[in-house]
Amino acid sequence: MAINIRELHQNSSGKKEFKGVKWLVIGAAAIFVAANSFTIVPAGNTGVVLTLGEVSDKGLDAGFHLKVPFIQKVQDMSNKIQVYETPASAVSKDLQTVSSKIAVNYKLVSDNSPKMYEQVGAEYQTILIAPVVQECMKSATAKYTAEELITERAAVGEEVKASLDSKLNAYGIYIEKFNIVNFDFSTEFNSAIEAKQVAEQNLLKTKTEQQQAIEIANAEAKKKTIAADAQAQATLTEAQAQAEANKLLEESLTEKVIAYEQIQKWNGVMPKVTGSDNGLLINMDIDDSSAVPTPTQPSSENEG
Repeated sequence: MAINIRELHQNSSGKKEFKGVKWLVIGAAAIFVAANSFTIVPAGNTGVVLTLGEVSDKGLDAGFHLKVPFIQKVQDMSNKIQVYETPASAVSKDLQTVSSKIAVNYKLVSDNSPKMYEQVGAEYQTILIAPVVQECMKSATAKYTAEELITERAAVGEEVKASLDSKLNAYGIYIEKFNIVNFDFSTEFNSAIEAKQVAEQNLLKTKTEQQQAIEIANAEAKKKTIAADAQAQATLTEAQAQAEANKLLEESLTEKVIAYEQIQKWNGVMPKVTGSDNGLLINMDIDDSSAVPTPTQPSSENEG
């Protein structure tokens, strides 16, 4: 039987190729198994371990971890602060339709991540948070009138936040911040609010003008009072000065001073008639300055 050298060479080459493919498959499988033997949990996340679909009670912290390939799976659950924004519609206490846009900042506690995944799943924002936010917003809005929702927005926000915490904390979700971005009302209500604000501004302007007029009047009255007080004080001072002068003058008018003043003012002419103590009348009609006055006696009714 003749041996075909060419066939032997071909068979040998085929076996080598088969062995090469075999080792290539084994190497690829080994790499695949090795790649599924570990996991890396990103920072700010918790790794939820699933063993053949069963959730482990303890989660994995951020970092490198080994796992059983094809048996265990790790689901990352974020523990960072996340933002959920959504529109909300509600009815106020005075039956006004209120449309609003709200924003919720929340985070999932790391220790509760496995329980959250087991009970709700990775889409807990859509399944759990969204309906609770709508419910709490409707409940809080119904306690306020439309006008109060505008003027007391901060109080409404705090009430909604407290309500969300009470409903979500049991799941390990904590509300970091709740914001009401804006409120929107019907066109009729907006027009009514605008008209009211204009009326209040006009009233405030009128009150301000009246107050200014009162202040001006008070200032003028105060000026007049001050001027009157000053005038009265000046008059009193002048009167006191005059009284003091009169007193000084009176004290200085002695008999000698009076006699001296009379002498200084006498023009040298004697009085024409003067009276005496005994009732005699003396004729002081003097023709000559050297003549001696002659006394006269009154006539008697029984003269002899």
